[in-house]
Amino acid sequence: MAEQSRLSRQEIIRRRQRDGFVGRRREMARFMESCRQAPESDAFEFFFHVHGNAGVGKSTLARQWETMAREHAAAVTTFVDDDIHDAVEAMEAISIQLARQGCVLKRFDKLLMTYRQRRHQADAALDDLGPEAEADIGGAVGSQTASVSSRVATLIGLAGLGMLPGVGALTAVIDPQQVAQGADRVRAQLSARLGSHADVHLVMKPVEALTPVFLEEIGDIAQRRPRLVLFFDVYERTGAVLDSWLHDIVFSEDFGTLPVNVQIVLSGQGRLNAGVWGNWLGQVSEVLLEEFTEEESRALVAAKGITDSQVVDVVLGLSGGLPLLVDMLSSIGPAAQKTLGDPSDTAVERFLRWESDPRRREAALRCAFPLQLNEDIYRAAVSEASADDYPWLRGLAFLSSHAGRCRYHRTVRSSMLRLQRGLSPIGWMEQHTRLADSFGRWRGSAESTLACESDLYWRDAVWREHRLNESYHRLCAMPRTVVAEVLGQIVHAADQGVATLHRWAQMLTQAGHDSEDDGLLAWGRRLEAAGAQSDGALVALSILVSAPELGAPSRALAHAVRGRYYRVAGLYEQALVEFETAQVLAPSLVRGLYGRGRTYQSMGRYDDALTDLNHAIGLSPGLSGAVATRGETYRRMGRFVDALADFTKAMDEDPQAWIVGSRGLTYRQMGRYPEALADFTRAVNADPQHDRLVASRGLTYLLMGRWNDALNDLTRAITINPDNSWAVNCRGLVHQLTDRRDEALTDHTRAIALRSDYGTALVCRSSMYQLMGRYDEALADLHQAIATDPQYETAFTERGRVYQRMGRHEEALADFAQAIAINPDEATPHYLRSIVLRQLGREEDGAHRHRVIRALTEEAAREGRDSPKAHAKLFLVFCARAEWESATSQLNTALNDAPYPLLLAKVTLVELEHLQHVLPAVAERITPFQEQLRHMLTQRMPGS
Repeated sequence: MAEQSRLSRQEIIRRRQRDGFVGRRREMARFMESCRQAPESDAFEFFFHVHGNAGVGKSTLARQWETMAREHAAAVTTFVDDDIHDAVEAMEAISIQLARQGCVLKRFDKLLMTYRQRRHQADAALDDLGPEAEADIGGAVGSQTASVSSRVATLIGLAGLGMLPGVGALTAVIDPQQVAQGADRVRAQLSARLGSHADVHLVMKPVEALTPVFLEEIGDIAQRRPRLVLFFDVYERTGAVLDSWLHDIVFSEDFGTLPVNVQIVLSGQGRLNAGVWGNWLGQVSEVLLEEFTEEESRALVAAKGITDSQVVDVVLGLSGGLPLLVDMLSSIGPAAQKTLGDPSDTAVERFLRWESDPRRREAALRCAFPLQLNEDIYRAAVSEASADDYPWLRGLAFLSSHAGRCRYHRTVRSSMLRLQRGLSPIGWMEQHTRLADSFGRWRGSAESTLACESDLYWRDAVWREHRLNESYHRLCAMPRTVVAEVLGQIVHAADQGVATLHRWAQMLTQAGHDSEDDGLLAWGRRLEAAGAQSDGALVALSILVSAPELGAPSRALAHAVRGRYYRVAGLYEQALVEFETAQVLAPSLVRGLYGRGRTYQSMGRYDDALTDLNHAIGLSPGLSGAVATRGETYRRMGRFVDALADFTKAMDEDPQAWIVGSRGLTYRQMGRYPEALADFTRAVNADPQHDRLVASRGLTYLLMGRWNDALNDLTRAITINPDNSWAVNCRGLVHQLTDRRDEALTDHTRAIALRSDYGTALVCRSSMYQLMGRYDEALADLHQAIATDPQYETAFTERGRVYQRMGRHEEALADFAQAIAINPDEATPHYLRSIVLRQLGREEDGAHRHRVIRALTEEAAREGRDSPKAHAKLFLVFCARAEWESATSQLNTALNDAPYPLLLAKVTLVELEHLQHVLPAVAERITPFQEQLRHMLTQRMPGS
């Protein structure tokens, strides 16, 4: 006969609790009936809300229901309380508990781990460099007008993280288009740093990305198990951050469908928020718990073995019908029952009086002080004589255990604290100070393991937990003295996001309640209300900057953090106001200097940016993000040597892939392709799923004429992130260069579909249409590019070229003139304009012609990657003027000087074809040059 499997200790405890449970017969019967019903039945109650005042037994009933669900419905259950502060934490807690029951959410857990890693990277991304300013072939990158789809959805996701202000606070200072541009800017920054489109979506909208996977795996469990019941206790504290998510997974299909055999049980003090649940309240099974009737109270007292009528009357009188106190006062020993004669004493005193050991009595009182307990906190709270009694404490009726920690029932804890505060105000202060010092030491130990700036301690969850508990106890000990410091901490908490802000606000509320300090209580409730809004972090900061309690350094930091939000949103003028206010309050605040420098950089005010960044680095030389940002500023200024020095220094401090890639970009802009290739390869090896780094290496291969390698990398980048329009467009260029016209057209069209305002892709597709003789379609693309960005010089030049091919010479001249007006130093529109004038038989201005040739000659004489290009442009100018000896000399010099001449040869071939088309008189003399270039390409192509 097979041996029966043994019950777990937890199962035995639950069974004993069930067997000893008295009262709530109607509620127990109601849930039992739901266990009997088929989930598909109309009578099946799938969504319960248990509510009532503190102490009426909501959590106890929910635990009884959990036991009932396991025993009578063979259910898998989870039970979460106010330890969670957002939907992501709720899903994580549920996953951990399901795993303990053999139901592992493998894909969700893996995605959650990725989210934690990518979120850490995102935190750095928004404070460090912006996206790479990639130099596409043929001209400038198109403008970044926000797409309509981003105007609301993106901001909602960002606001949920506290990474970007939401609609609420921004409407006073910004129109929706500006907000959308900020959201797109964030997406671009994260795309540049994180690489994968999926990772960007995960960071920007974690609930939206994680919930479908969570629900899919919940569905898999529901198929294998008869019932799954999810309990959410203390919902009066978590409802503000869980309401919308729970509503969506239960009553909508936005994230997928909830299996029919999944039940939800909410337990909390108040009613559900009608503003969220609205028309669905009729689907909610409301269970209102009130105090025990006298009959129920007497039944519980009798079940505890108390028969003395006088004792029974005292228990009923002291408890007021609260099930928790009835149970506690009925659990005393027989000897203590005889002392229950004085109903004027508090229930707390009566409950503890039964404990004959004074050390344990004292330990029970002292352990009411911490917010929650583990053995380390217990030992810090009690005397040395009671240090080994933690197992005894955990067995007391009013403690509940969860995830290795335990906590007092809120009603009991509140009563005990009130008693001790009244009996000994000095003892109250000393005990809280003692615990604060303990948490301070543990915080210090955590700091010793964190090799980072002090501001970055806030990113470590263990450090934050110690800091929060330390602050709670110091507030309780000396609320008026410590409140300014803690409000300063809340500035940091808001900087971390709304979940951390919510924790600190709740802690402040708890400290105000426990110490009976109306000021703390008001602050906590105000900040909790702020944190519940879509743009909670920004709202909280706006409250804090006007708080008279906040000291100048913390006020400065609040302005700097608020400035960061505005900078990320693209509100540069507002950001500058915030950073400048921060600098007035605290001139040496590195965060303010760095933030203002980043803002100046984004505005193109590079000299101002350098001033602030130099100051910040001088104050904090190890700030690798500021050094890398200064390197980016130098790169944008064309000061490549300085940029290389900074990127190299930043890499020595923090060799992240994006910093290595930034140095690679600098090398590439200098024409030092082997070094660029080495850096991009190093960065890709460090982060193989970073699609932009892979694509950047692909573009480097393209510039070197290694078409096959370029194609492989760009295809790989697109596989990682199919929405990377830049990589798709670059692959289209490779197809153009290798004469795969249909594939090129397909890629350029796809890039435009991904981003309708992508000016470079529109110009590239127009060039393909030109080569295919489809001039009307080429014009349509160029009209769109110019409409998107009226200062897009390349688009005017290319449209003039199309008009030139079509014989619409006056329109061509007008477009070339506009291109020259936008950028007088660019030679191509000058060259093309001169050809149109020759076609029309007009005399070209001699001074103008000589100025263009002189400018190109001076550029050709300078060393660097642009010198061969200048020689190639001179070659074209001399071909158009039929000066063949000079043309031959310039072409040979261009090809000989270019270390990687294939791209130059290919582009020159295209230009010769255009010249042959518009100036038939020189066509015959151009043919030998074309043959020379084709021969070179044929010879080099196999190795490319």
